[in-house]
Amino acid sequence: MKSPRALTALPVFNERGTVHSVLDEVARYSSDILVVDDGSSDGTAELLAERNDIQVVTHAKNRGYGAALKTAFDYAAAENYDILVTIDCDGQHEPQRIPRFVAACQNVDIVSGSRYLKQYPGDSEPPAQRRWINQLITAEINQRLGYQLTDAFCGFKAYRVDAVAQLPVTEFGYAMPLELWVEAARAGLSVIELPVPLVYLDEKRSFGGALDDGTTRLNYYHLVLDRTMARGEVEVDGAAVSLGG
Repeated sequence: MKSPRALTALPVFNERGTVHSVLDEVARYSSDILVVDDGSSDGTAELLAERNDIQVVTHAKNRGYGAALKTAFDYAAAENYDILVTIDCDGQHEPQRIPRFVAACQNVDIVSGSRYLKQYPGDSEPPAQRRWINQLITAEINQRLGYQLTDAFCGFKAYRVDAVAQLPVTEFGYAMPLELWVEAARAGLSVIELPVPLVYLDEKRSFGGALDDGTTRLNYYHLVLDRTMARGEVEVDGAAVSLGG
């Protein structure tokens, strides 16, 4: 069986402190690396320019986490990759797990990392509010879409490129994964989770502006989830379910 052509993509915004160390490690496990620099202003762009082992796509200004992922999806499709792995650049994901995600994605459409599927020695204690919001949204997605997810927000994922290329992605902020879950269910894509360690290196890391407030962030997540669901029907357990209203 021919090995799939895989790309590892990292959305980056002001990651000067970790970008070299993370990319050095990613390069040990992935020969094709894309960095989407989402308008960094802290010197990250200059550090990226020092490397000759990556491809870089730069947003002239900060457009959002979802926009960076969409750029990675588009790049992977345009360059005819079979599998796209996404991993964060803040040091909280372990690049040595990339080959495992690529292997798992040869049989399904989406492989999603989960920090709550299995406990690892040394796991961090998640910030209470973030864990609560994750649990709430994950349970709601499972109930409304028929998934059995344990972690709706983990950024460590692998996608079959020809499957996700068809999904309409319009949300460019942090709630983009929620839009993706709805559209993946609507398209009938297959999904599995792989466990990853729970690592929080910066528990006070900002979401940016008003989203640092938990209530505001939760309302935003619900807005995007409801808006995406209102686009039409999805099949849950063999029955068409209207998601609008």
